[in-house]
Amino acid sequence: MMYPYIVLSDETEITHSHIIERNNRKEVEVHFERATAEGFDTARCILPTYEWIIKDRFTDIEMNLFDQLLQNNIQLVCC
Repeated sequence: MMYPYIVLSDETEITHSHIIERNNRKEVEVHFERATAEGFDTARCILPTYEWIIKDRFTDIEMNLFDQLLQNNIQLVCC
């Protein structure tokens, strides 16, 4: 199940998973998604390691902003 977190001004929706126990460690998946005429821009990050598992059609500048957003808000969405 995914929980809504925030919708950015460019209509990028950010959601996060519940706490997932994986390999004896607690993780949260954070999803970034924005509808476009061609489909969706999508990105997914695993916290607390900040490992990006999907980066599809967001720019490098946007990805850097997402990194900053996660670092500034990790306490609100992570284990």
